[in-house]
Amino acid sequence: EKKVAADHAHLVLIDETGLFLNPTVRRSWSLIGRTPVIGGDGGHRTKVSVIGAVTVSPRAHRLGFYFATAVDGYFDAEKVVAFLRDLLHHLPGKVVVIWDGGGNHKGPVIRAFLARNRRLRLERLPAYAPDLNPVEVVWSWLKWGRLANFVPDDLAELDAWAVEYLVQLKFDPKLLRALWDRSGLPFPTPIIEQPGLPATQ
Repeated sequence: EKKVAADHAHLVLIDETGLFLNPTVRRSWSLIGRTPVIGGDGGHRTKVSVIGAVTVSPRAHRLGFYFATAVDGYFDAEKVVAFLRDLLHHLPGKVVVIWDGGGNHKGPVIRAFLARNRRLRLERLPAYAPDLNPVEVVWSWLKWGRLANFVPDDLAELDAWAVEYLVQLKFDPKLLRALWDRSGLPFPTPIIEQPGLPATQ
């Protein structure tokens, strides 16, 4: 938090997940004697991969959310770089990205992109600490909430609904803040500026 505040940088937390055709099954209501039946054959491992970023603006500390999907694919280093490039297009000034130590978050492709974009800084989350990343809570909200017990006809339909729900989240700052507060990461302290005085926290 101190590094981000000192540089007046956007704070960005990034994570990826996969959505499968077989549903996330949750207990639900039904009429007595009519047990609900959920489809899915349990054999398909094809998926819609999703990458998401929760952002915090440097001064007003407004929350933002950006995401991308890959139907029947995954986010390798090249696709992660494409996502970072789009983020830098939307976020002016310095940007600090915090993410895990996944293989797609390091290597020559990532290092080359970092060397060309000096306003970007990468920081790693502590090992085995997914609870510190609010994006993990977004995935839980999506899988165990909006898409629970949902059996799509194909990956295209799954992708369409995932995009629909994530777009809704993008334009709902109160929900986004509520999801952040469910994580183990404290929300950054807003910077207060007074005329003639240096900024304080």
